[in-house]
Amino acid sequence: MNHEFRNFCEFYNFYLSQHSNRECRQLHFFGTSLFFIAVGYALVTQSWLLIPLAGAIGYLLAWSGHFFFEKNRPATFHHPYWSARAGRLMYFQLLTGKLSLK
Repeated sequence: MNHEFRNFCEFYNFYLSQHSNRECRQLHFFGTSLFFIAVGYALVTQSWLLIPLAGAIGYLLAWSGHFFFEKNRPATFHHPYWSARAGRLMYFQLLTGKLSLK
């Protein structure tokens, strides 16, 4: 999966194609929600260890969606920066209903 992309839009279309399975998207959404909630809680309580722990749990949930449901390798392995950006965009599109969790 070592594709070369000319821009983020091209990468994002590929990223979405790698997240077509409902369970995979749901695991990504749940993991990202957990991360944002944990970061908010960590900021309020100054419990800084929660941030890397929530990040690790979020990635574990997201990657399990790829390994068990999508049957593909996470794009993070080859394109970490664009994957992080695409993951946030997909999350907010799922949150606002632009993309479906079903």
